[in-house]
Amino acid sequence: MRARTAPPVPHVDASAYSGPVRELGFLSFVPNHAGTAGAAAALEDGLRLFAAAEASGYGTGWVRGRHFEPFLTSPMTFFAAAAQRTSTIRFGTAVLGMRYEDPIRLAEDASTVDLLSGGRVQLGISTGIAGYGPILDPVFGSVDRSFRDEAEARAARLLEVLQGEPLGSAGKGYESIPAGADLTLQPLSPGLRDRVWWGGGSMGTAVRTAEKGLLLHCSTLNTEDTGAPFAVAQADQIAAYRERFAELQAEGRFAGRTPKVAVGRIVVPLLDDHDRAVHEEFLTGYASGMDDEGRPLSGTPPFRFSRVVSGSVAEITETLLADPAVRTTDELVITLPANGDAASHERILRIVAEEVAPAVCAEHAG
Repeated sequence: MRARTAPPVPHVDASAYSGPVRELGFLSFVPNHAGTAGAAAALEDGLRLFAAAEASGYGTGWVRGRHFEPFLTSPMTFFAAAAQRTSTIRFGTAVLGMRYEDPIRLAEDASTVDLLSGGRVQLGISTGIAGYGPILDPVFGSVDRSFRDEAEARAARLLEVLQGEPLGSAGKGYESIPAGADLTLQPLSPGLRDRVWWGGGSMGTAVRTAEKGLLLHCSTLNTEDTGAPFAVAQADQIAAYRERFAELQAEGRFAGRTPKVAVGRIVVPLLDDHDRAVHEEFLTGYASGMDDEGRPLSGTPPFRFSRVVSGSVAEITETLLADPAVRTTDELVITLPANGDAASHERILRIVAEEVAPAVCAEHAG
């Protein structure tokens, strides 16, 4: 099978879209470091973190969906519980790999939680990582299509379901559904379709995200290496997304829909010896897997990772203000270390909200 190639996209001037970040979010893996015996406590820690983040002014709490790892694996059930502990913070998935999701089941769960929470779900999806196929395909079931084609087909189906489009017919009648009626999503949360995000990582993906009319979520990973520094390449992706979205709206598509971008950065304040001791293992381990430009030392695949933003409040603020992708985003997502305890994660969020955000985020600067 021939490898896919991204469509040619010209370099666009990211500075034309620069401005103060409007919103502040965070991303947590909701880690469980204690195995089966600690699973319930880990979920409770995650719920407390969302409540604390809301109190600190965070607009969105994002989570990963990680199958079989000691992190959160069922985001929607977690969000249903978090909705009962909070009142304003939004709930985002960053991101769910659609290759291993059932689009109708996911739509039912997400729509239910969206209605329960008063419209606070931000549904982030992507194709997923094809390299996991040999491990996960035997578990979830093999398919005839390629990994990417299957994931794209499921993502397209999800959007159809969330749009309320007919999915089938009741035929002669089905339970409470009369004969000849269309089968559609129940319950339908009308605004959720406009809050679907796609996980970006390349120029081609950014453009295709605009062409789908979706929001763009950029993480700490670029799935291509253009030779440009990580943040510069990401800023180019964001600018291309905005430019393509504007072109499509000028053609009459996606009327009333607002393009939006979220950018994640791992931020670790090191204000005292305790901070350095808590985060030393993570910082050392993260840096050891890549060179100074964020390229994996293994050499494959051609990914680029962003560096951890760490140090004093002044150093973190300076780094974020100089980051061209952060300057072009709508929401800055503070990505928490995968390890560390609940107290250290709450401390990171508090320090960023109180001491960093006033200089970086417009809403916190007044």
